[in-house]
Amino acid sequence: MKILIFHQYFLGKNDPGGSRWNQFSKMFTQKHHIVVIAGNIHYATGKRIGTKRFLNKEKLGPNLTVFRSWTYAGYNKNFLGRLIGYLSYTMSSFITGFFQKNVDLIIVTSPPLFVGVSVWLLAKIKRIPFIFEVRDLWPESAVATGVLTNNILIKIMYWIEKSLYKNARKIVALTPAFKEDISKRFPEYASKIEIITNGADLDLMSPGKKNNWVRDKYGWQEKKVFSYFGAHGVANNLIQVINVAEKFRDRKDILFVLIGDGMQKKELKETARKLNLDNIQFIDSVPKQKVQDFINASDVCMAILKKTDTFKTVYPNKVFDYMACKKPIIVTIDGITRQLIEDAQAGYYAEPENTEAFKEVIEKMINLDDSELEKLGENGFDFVKKHFDRFALAKKYLTILEASV
Repeated sequence: MKILIFHQYFLGKNDPGGSRWNQFSKMFTQKHHIVVIAGNIHYATGKRIGTKRFLNKEKLGPNLTVFRSWTYAGYNKNFLGRLIGYLSYTMSSFITGFFQKNVDLIIVTSPPLFVGVSVWLLAKIKRIPFIFEVRDLWPESAVATGVLTNNILIKIMYWIEKSLYKNARKIVALTPAFKEDISKRFPEYASKIEIITNGADLDLMSPGKKNNWVRDKYGWQEKKVFSYFGAHGVANNLIQVINVAEKFRDRKDILFVLIGDGMQKKELKETARKLNLDNIQFIDSVPKQKVQDFINASDVCMAILKKTDTFKTVYPNKVFDYMACKKPIIVTIDGITRQLIEDAQAGYYAEPENTEAFKEVIEKMINLDDSELEKLGENGFDFVKKHFDRFALAKKYLTILEASV
């Protein structure tokens, strides 16, 4: 079977970021021929992936080929740039997909939502089914965070969302909360929904020594390090970390580290500079194969999001990476992520955008001895290995795909 995957953010070799589909596609190639159509701009760094401007082709294995279609280079500058980036990928990926022959099934993963329209059209032309994967509830998420405010555009987006649910052979939701939300709003499509969560890449992420090269290079020795990994965007609202770091400005043994890139990074660095904070450190995105070294070098890892009901439905992939490396976790994300951490007994929750609550949880972590921190990490590792192993999730996904054709 030949499967065509539309994923704008499919990672390039050694790129930082979520590797859900990089891992799934490799696993699927054991039985099927996989072609990925991706964008050629990295979603966090804004850097171009590949050497050619309009179309790159890369053979990653006997049954895995990746095409990178042209995407507007201003994607990561502002909302307008991002919108143009979405639309440019939507159009260029359709053209690339049109010339793919003997395709049996298409998978499109959203966001962006726009590309679903081109996949819907392509599936009609080729007379084959498509699977619509919901990694984030769009346009709900964009509206909730204030990124999307134009009423006409919002109505268009909601129409697109409903149309894709209607025409997809199956809907794959990343969390039970996504399934519940979609089923409540569109009960007529509830029977189509399957849940395949994010999970732990236990072959990429594994526990290691804390006193490694990262602590030496970045001056983390003799400090208790609280690290965040990932995007620095509006949805992440990382000013929460700046605010709590200010509360600990006199503690020379405490360091807050923000690792990654995004639209708000420059502004965050400037705010920290104006506050004369020397207990917060910014590090650019690191290659995926080095992320585990940074996680292992940390004492506590953090998952941060803006306060909105929409984010109560998400599982950030970084949380699974932290658990796979046996690290205790602080989350400022209510809902199912909070439930995950509490069920696993892997860390603590602080109310989002509540600096005092965040401060109290930091103090709690500071006062735990090494054995207590290690116990939280062990709990998380055991839980994620049992319930969120990426290999087991891939097998379940493959069963859904084969049944859809």
